[in-house]
Amino acid sequence: MTDAPLKILHVFRAPLGGLFRHVVDLVSGQVERGHQVGIIADALTGGTRAEESLGKLAGKLSLGVTRYPMQRHIGLSDIAAMRHVRTRITDADPDVIHGHGAKGAAYARLTAMGHRAIRAYTPHGGSLLYRPGTLGSRFYVSLEWIMRGRTDLFLFESAYGLALYKQKVGEPGGVVRVVHNGIGPADFELISPAPDATDIVFIGELRSVKGVDILLDAIGGLHAKGMRLGAAIVGDGPDRLSLQQHAKRLGLDQHVRFYGPMPARQAFALGRLMVVPSRAESLPYIVLEAVAAGIPLITTNVGGVPEIFGPMADRLIPAENAAALAQAIEIAVNDLAAMRDAAQALRERVGAVFSVDGMVEGVLAGYRDTVKKPTNLMSQ
Repeated sequence: MTDAPLKILHVFRAPLGGLFRHVVDLVSGQVERGHQVGIIADALTGGTRAEESLGKLAGKLSLGVTRYPMQRHIGLSDIAAMRHVRTRITDADPDVIHGHGAKGAAYARLTAMGHRAIRAYTPHGGSLLYRPGTLGSRFYVSLEWIMRGRTDLFLFESAYGLALYKQKVGEPGGVVRVVHNGIGPADFELISPAPDATDIVFIGELRSVKGVDILLDAIGGLHAKGMRLGAAIVGDGPDRLSLQQHAKRLGLDQHVRFYGPMPARQAFALGRLMVVPSRAESLPYIVLEAVAAGIPLITTNVGGVPEIFGPMADRLIPAENAAALAQAIEIAVNDLAAMRDAAQALRERVGAVFSVDGMVEGVLAGYRDTVKKPTNLMSQ
């Protein structure tokens, strides 16, 4: 099995954002290398973009693509979803069951009990990024603690993710690898601002962890100083309405425009400076993609972002600090040429360190190392 093509089944909930991009790139690379691959994903999220992406993949996946309703929070509906996953495992008889995110990985690890396959887990931040002390944080950390004994292979996207797991949950029980997210040649095609581009662009899910309220506060502070900057907010999420109302309260409703979700490379052209004001992250694809496209960038010092910036990590700003963000934006807007020079230097680093081929090979090496490990947990 260690040298032969593998049968790999990926399980995840929402076909959205960086997690979905990771799975699509990983699956594509595994198929190109001769492995048999299948996908199980939620049927309730993702919309037409997910349908299109999964439709393009479907013809390449010998183990097929199925979608089944998977609620974000735990409930009685999980019983039927887990039954679906278990049926797929029985039919496909995979060598590897790879769960992504908290919910997908829980399905993968619980339903695979007693099966010969190795159980791999990539957190993608997920439950580890819940604000400490909250009921959700305590519940999901407890679940992670239970599940660590049912995991043969932990694949963390960043060293930060591994350290956070150890801090919140404990020492991982199986084989552990840090395999950074990677991007491909198409991501490195440079993008220039559109002729009607505004000053700032944000791209991401509209929820508290992404810090869009902090960005609005920073822009409001600059308006009070006489800097009438505009912004394009691209994305959707549970906080969309409250953020629009916040912008209006700050007097920014004529200067900040909210767009729906769109491909990142299309959205990059909407602004001359990209801002990622997150309160927490794992290893965000949007930062990798912006850097590769040559977009001047301001981002917070959270999660695995310093691993992307490496020796340039001193350029990062503290999270949840509207004054620091406003100062960084003011400096950047007044010297975009210097920002573009910095973006080029960072682009060279990302091209050398964060490749999609390296990601695919790193994950496959983790699978094989786990198969070879005599004390793996597959019998549990």
